[in-house]
Amino acid sequence: MAAAAARPLVTVQSLKGDMDTESATTVHLPDVMKAPVRPDVVTFVHSNISRNKRQPYAVSKLAGHQTSAESWGTGRAVSRIPRVPGGGTHRAGQGAFGNMCRGGRMFAPTKIWRRWHRKVNVNLKRYAVVSAIAASAIPSLVLARGHRIESVPEMPLVISDSAESVEKTSAALEVLKQVGAYPDAEKAKDSHAIRPGKGKMRNRRYINRKGPLIVYGSEGAKLVKSFRNIPGIDIVNVERLNLLKLAPGGHLGRFVIWTKSAFEKLDSIYGSFEKPSEKKKGYVLPRSKMVNADLSRIINSDEVQSVVKPIKKEVKRAPMKKNPLKNLNTLLKLNPYAKTARRMALLAEAERVKAKKEKLDKKRKPVTKEEASAIQAAGKAWYQTMISDSDYTEFENFTKWLGVSQ
Repeated sequence: MAAAAARPLVTVQSLKGDMDTESATTVHLPDVMKAPVRPDVVTFVHSNISRNKRQPYAVSKLAGHQTSAESWGTGRAVSRIPRVPGGGTHRAGQGAFGNMCRGGRMFAPTKIWRRWHRKVNVNLKRYAVVSAIAASAIPSLVLARGHRIESVPEMPLVISDSAESVEKTSAALEVLKQVGAYPDAEKAKDSHAIRPGKGKMRNRRYINRKGPLIVYGSEGAKLVKSFRNIPGIDIVNVERLNLLKLAPGGHLGRFVIWTKSAFEKLDSIYGSFEKPSEKKKGYVLPRSKMVNADLSRIINSDEVQSVVKPIKKEVKRAPMKKNPLKNLNTLLKLNPYAKTARRMALLAEAERVKAKKEKLDKKRKPVTKEEASAIQAAGKAWYQTMISDSDYTEFENFTKWLGVSQ
């Protein structure tokens, strides 16, 4: 808003053949051109109001039910889906009615009482329109939308009212060439192509890009018939500005060409930030939340920096708490004897390992012949002792049990 206010006048581009050379060649920039640009509002409003041109559609109420099918019931080893009666044809006995059947109805058939249209608040629609108008005055947004405005002398582009009396399309093309808008119209013409997909069969066979939007101010102007035959170009009266044309697809930055009379009417139609509109009862233009959008400049200004708290240079950070079960130094701070206990445990472990090794080495030592014979003799003696100890023949009961005769 502040940047646009630095250039409060807009030049009116004169056309070839203009006779009135004494009229003012500049007009004041209307306040609507300084309104806040809200892409979120524009997208929301566009997506809702674009649904209001849809026509209801639905499948036939009788679709899938035009047969006297009945279920065969249980006991015939087939499913209980209704089946077509009769015989002598493939259709007889086939399933019917169900959405899983060939020739059956669809699940939850579409109805014409669906909620096709959307209501949008009047104030919100106006907010979207003024945002789209303000965006059309920003060259970077217009270029970002894909328009060819490199040869346009100024944005917003205002031409003299003599353009409203143009009757021939050839003369309309000359007007576009004089103001540098012809490359954009040529781009829209060259983009004419056949639509990919099934839309070719549904009365929308051809597609093309959008060119300039011509906004005129006088009712019944002749330029409507002269410009309407140029591909991609739209014509609209300033009192009937439409968001669908100002921001096609919900995208801001349409290339708009204003006639002088239409441009001068904007203040009376939309009012200003202080003065209400003359045409819209009680409507005042929305204000920007921030007059200066340069946030870093605001933060670094002397006014802000003089009252903010100074920078904290000494930052006290809490020390990391270490686990004494895992960290030896922390453990020694809590228990100094832990070092001695750990050392004693290590020495005791070493002693155990040494004793075990000596015991194994002793067992694995090779045996001499004398030792082996002594071990063998001791084994035989033990065996003889075991036999003599288990000799029970002298007892009567055991002799009967052993079956030994005396």
